[in-house]
Amino acid sequence: MFHSARSAGWSYHLTRYEFGRERVLQNEGVIHVSTIKSSQGAEDGSRSASSQPPRLSDRDVRFRRLRRDSICLGLDLIVLAIAFCGAFLVRYEGRAADGMVDAMLWNLPWVVLLQYAMLAWQQVPRFSWVFIGIRDVPPIVNAFGAAALVMLTVRYGGGLLSEPGSRVHGLLVPSSVVVFDAAFGILGIAGVRGLRRLQRERMRMRHARVTEKGTPTVLIGAGVAGRMLQQELDEFANLGYRPVAFLDDDREKLGRLVGGIRVEGTTAQLTEVARRHGAKVALIAIASADRADVHRILEHCKSASLQTKMIPSLHEIVTGKIRITQLRDVAIEDLLGREPIEIEGSAAPSTIVGKVVLVTGAGGSIGSELCRQILRLEPARLVLVERYENNLYEIHRELATGGQAERVVPEIADITDEQRMNDVFAQHRPQIVFHAAAHKHVPMMERVPREAIKNNVFGTKMVADLADRFGVERFVFVSTDKAVRPSSVMGATKRLAELYIKELDARSEVRFVSVRFGNVMGSAGSVIPLFREQIARGGPVTVTHPDMERFFMTIPEASRLVLEAAGMCEGGEVMLLDMGSPVKIRTLAENMIRLSGFEPYKQIDITFTGMRPGEKLYEELALPDEMVEETHCKKIFVWRGNGWPVPMSSVLTRLRDPGSTPDEVRQTLRDILPEFRVPSADPLFVPVHGRSGRNTAPRLAASS
Repeated sequence: MFHSARSAGWSYHLTRYEFGRERVLQNEGVIHVSTIKSSQGAEDGSRSASSQPPRLSDRDVRFRRLRRDSICLGLDLIVLAIAFCGAFLVRYEGRAADGMVDAMLWNLPWVVLLQYAMLAWQQVPRFSWVFIGIRDVPPIVNAFGAAALVMLTVRYGGGLLSEPGSRVHGLLVPSSVVVFDAAFGILGIAGVRGLRRLQRERMRMRHARVTEKGTPTVLIGAGVAGRMLQQELDEFANLGYRPVAFLDDDREKLGRLVGGIRVEGTTAQLTEVARRHGAKVALIAIASADRADVHRILEHCKSASLQTKMIPSLHEIVTGKIRITQLRDVAIEDLLGREPIEIEGSAAPSTIVGKVVLVTGAGGSIGSELCRQILRLEPARLVLVERYENNLYEIHRELATGGQAERVVPEIADITDEQRMNDVFAQHRPQIVFHAAAHKHVPMMERVPREAIKNNVFGTKMVADLADRFGVERFVFVSTDKAVRPSSVMGATKRLAELYIKELDARSEVRFVSVRFGNVMGSAGSVIPLFREQIARGGPVTVTHPDMERFFMTIPEASRLVLEAAGMCEGGEVMLLDMGSPVKIRTLAENMIRLSGFEPYKQIDITFTGMRPGEKLYEELALPDEMVEETHCKKIFVWRGNGWPVPMSSVLTRLRDPGSTPDEVRQTLRDILPEFRVPSADPLFVPVHGRSGRNTAPRLAASS
């Protein structure tokens, strides 16, 4: 149902609504819906509107509007007149006292006109009758309150200034009549509109009972979101869902009727309720459902063999980006997602606002999201540094809209090109630098370790040295959990970059800080897009090891915490982001297969391929014996660590010629960084392609 709201910028007399896939045309309270073909699949694409409204000429539209407004005006005036006369009758207990009728008729015109003027002042005549709601009642009360105040002022002011028997004295309405009239008027004006809405709802319900179209659907969640979804599904039968029952785990709601539909049980009773009604679909109508709730509900839906969809997030609904009926399949992000970040006293806005901010790797997954969030904090200028022109073009095109073109500056540059980066710093003089550019693909860097050193170590050194030379205020280095006890070239080079940042902070006025976090969902090279692609091909889904675990975080959440860490840093720290609980990659693959409508190991197999070079079974954000401090943000921790015993200058000198072969380079890294170790081979796991997940290997004991 569409709710009108004067204060929210919506118009009360829209003749045409555009809401994504549905185009709603309103003509005298009759709603016609024509559904635009959906891109969500054949099921949605096959749904079309049952009828197309005739196109009216401008003259016909004006005539119909005039006729409708005239009818509404007449009904309002009749209601106001009846209310006033009824107030007199109640005041005099139905008896025709001397002069009562004359006084009533003498005052009727100006009282009715006054009350209607007050209603017009509150824009009540512009309210849509078929969408009248609780929010529309206060303006009606305000209008009658203002009219009553005027009438009482005339009553007592005129009584003092006029003589009894004069015409002015005849305009004085008794105080009790004023009170009764206001009460009857409020009930009448609100009531006649409520009756119109009730009539329309009855017609809609009668039509729904006659047609009985749509797939029988169980709605999970009988709260506000569930009620809104039920109303719109009833309103627009072309969506293809027919609600038959509500389920809710709040036992106080059990047995109640929500929009005429009974709350028949809890989610644990889904199978029983679905069988009783012949339901084929379950819609999760919980706008702020957390990961545990979604996972539990999905298990019940799986047991009941129901197709499952869910409404958009609460943020998307409230901001108007998406309508509640734009249902989507449950995504793996819903199972991996966490509670929304709520940070009191955020330091990020004051760090960014009015500053020149430079982001390296601006076209990457984290870099691009950092740019989006930074721009919302209103920097003086945002400099996008990226060496891949297509990525830079896309993020610049996205950001340089809505009058932001002059504030967003794209710069094609390689962070290892000293002259080019010097020119960028000299031209823009950044005050805040976020260094997100890096080589991050673990197996690829094992093949070409020299490139990892060149980009991740010397590229970071180049940008950090320029930040120091040009007097940047803060420098934030985006690191990784793979830098902890690294087993890969990528992790080792990131750890060396952290050490250089820390050493540079000790002798610089710039606040240098490193931020560590784990895998981000949906990033380039992430396992989630790979699994989706493999499932779309019919499998098998490839997992390296049955016990492999990883931390996961959404890209917006990681970027939000990186910005917050930038505002909190004092210099020299390594900030650790709370990644939540680790997720088994095998469990992730199984859930993604189920969400795609298949059964793991039966319809789509899972194959264990063996751990790739540089991989570990699990990742860490800090070593168990390291001291980690809490901050005012419960999702950010600080690890200060000990100093590096060897000057980084000697380390960098050796890294300039680390060896000619990948093995020689890895050996050099191990000599420089004793904590860098290649994982020992797993004697209990044979990396043979094609091994089915049904024959799982024993868990590999974590090495210390």
